[in-house]
Amino acid sequence: MCETTEQEQQWIRDALDGDDQAYYDLIQSYHSTVERFARQIGVRDEDIQDVTQEVFIKVYRFLHKYSRGKFSTWLYSVTLNVAKDFFRKQKREKRKVQKTIQEKPVTFYEENLDLSDDARILHETIQSMDEKYRVPIVLFYFHEASIKEISSIMGMRESTVKTRLKRGKERLKDCLEGGGLVYESKAF
Repeated sequence: MCETTEQEQQWIRDALDGDDQAYYDLIQSYHSTVERFARQIGVRDEDIQDVTQEVFIKVYRFLHKYSRGKFSTWLYSVTLNVAKDFFRKQKREKRKVQKTIQEKPVTFYEENLDLSDDARILHETIQSMDEKYRVPIVLFYFHEASIKEISSIMGMRESTVKTRLKRGKERLKDCLEGGGLVYESKAF
């Protein structure tokens, strides 16, 4: 993850002053990052647009609360919170449907990501991990976030992040050596 650039800082200042083009430029700059992170923490492809849109609505509404730290760290935090809210909403809706029709829950998984077999197995295995391991692994290895940044994004101590990364890597390794997929309960 790189530092907030002068251009991004200018877009933020201008967006706060009501410049819609600056806000649009900020969205364009981070749109694919938000989508990728959301997908990696478990948002299904068919829901990516909704979650991404909600993230940028929140960014628009709460940009004034952004402090002068790294903008990407704040944005990952917003994305994580929107995804958690989305998962909770999905869970509530799923319970309502199950209660209404008295059926077993439907299991969803990622399809058609155009990944190699190894990448698909890795992706599915990471997706099946508990959130407390999945999110730090995704941020650290796929978004190059530092321990300090992950700590800030997830609202926990750096030592906790280090422990979860270590345990998460161990679980991931064990699962991959065993053929992939860990059926843990997701913390959403």
